[in-house]
Amino acid sequence: MALRALKFASLTAAASGIYLYGNKFLDPNDFGVVRVGRAIATTAVISYDYLTSLRSVPYGSEEYEFLKSQVHLRSAERLRELCCSNRGTFIKVGQHLGALDYLLPEEYTRTLKVLHSQAPQSTRQEIEQVIREDLGKEVLLLVVKQIFPDFEFMWLVEEAKKNLPLELDFLNEGRNAEKVANMLKNFDFLKVPRIYWDLSTRRVLLMEFMEGGQVNDRAYMERNGINVNEISRNLGKLYSEMIFVNGFVHCDPHPGNVLVKKCPASGKAHIILLDHGLYQVLSESFRMDYCRLWQALIKADMRSVQKYSRQLGAGDLYPLFACMLTARSWESVNRGIDQSPISASEDMEIRSNAATYLPQITQLLNNVPRQMLLLLKTNDLLRGIESALHTRASASSFLNMSRCCIRAVSTYQRSKSHSLYRRAQISLTETLSLWQINLYELFLWLKGSQLGNWVIALLRRIHQLTY
Repeated sequence: MALRALKFASLTAAASGIYLYGNKFLDPNDFGVVRVGRAIATTAVISYDYLTSLRSVPYGSEEYEFLKSQVHLRSAERLRELCCSNRGTFIKVGQHLGALDYLLPEEYTRTLKVLHSQAPQSTRQEIEQVIREDLGKEVLLLVVKQIFPDFEFMWLVEEAKKNLPLELDFLNEGRNAEKVANMLKNFDFLKVPRIYWDLSTRRVLLMEFMEGGQVNDRAYMERNGINVNEISRNLGKLYSEMIFVNGFVHCDPHPGNVLVKKCPASGKAHIILLDHGLYQVLSESFRMDYCRLWQALIKADMRSVQKYSRQLGAGDLYPLFACMLTARSWESVNRGIDQSPISASEDMEIRSNAATYLPQITQLLNNVPRQMLLLLKTNDLLRGIESALHTRASASSFLNMSRCCIRAVSTYQRSKSHSLYRRAQISLTETLSLWQINLYELFLWLKGSQLGNWVIALLRRIHQLTY
């Protein structure tokens, strides 16, 4: 251990020397070693707090639960302070964690949610400094991994840092905004701010001002007469279209970037999509495998779930991959994720298993294609919104996904077919499949409506009279 510490000190000094050579700013936050060291120190303090605070208290007792909640809160506040101190990519990770309502304790998500709309501002000089740190940070990450072999999640920070230059190119953000607005122009409920190109540069982006409540603010929607289920359904439509049909995905839908507002003139609720710096472009082969995997998950076709999970890099961990994608237990995946909403006991099981299978989750995330990482992050953020709105696992969301998957796969099959007869056959199958979904959706609507109850009661009455 002493030898490792000596190696650590030597390499740290070397990395710091390289860093100082090319930089004239001596703010401690400019040093990668400071930020990584701060992260390690925070992790150590949090771990020590959990170990010592709960060690002598009977597990499961009221006192244990109370103390555990207090430790959760202290730890969450320490993480928030770490994100605010380190800024840059740490803010991005903190925003992601703040949206994981279905996975993390409430104390964490409640504390980290402030980063969605009140994140500390960094100067451009500070942000560019983070990007210029590559050499020193690579050395330090290797050292940290050598001394702390279980410290596996710094790659999440690295993944966010890799996307930071794209998010800082405001001309790229403007182009993305216009592309997605044109791509989804058939959705009249979607609003994307207009870009004023004559007043925009790579460093300055001027766009239309839009305001509204955050998409996870159920109280705001109720106060303003906005249908929560409609918003959740429309948000699902937008992302199903982006992911499955177009393969061009807005990958930062945390609540600060998705607003809702009721139009005074029409009375319609609009979804306002902000921050278009980070998009994922999906390759055609990846998109098709992902479509077919979701079709298999919805149908509970376990053979196809295994096949397409393996093709997406999950290997033997395909059951864990399926659970991560759906945020459902393996039992629910086998039964069919559209068969029943998630229960409190299943939710607790998922939270417990997330901690138990952390090494396998890390291995899986290292094996899947890089484009999958942003999709998983996007899925997590969207489920966090659904959880806050109490609309998780609704049948309508799976129906919309099914429609998009059918359309995407059919379009792909037609593009690969040179036979007019085969293309007509594909189109007919597509039409029939979409009609089946429409009929099932009508059945669900009748089942849940007053009219449907009257029809069912009438049919029962007729049946009784007949027999």
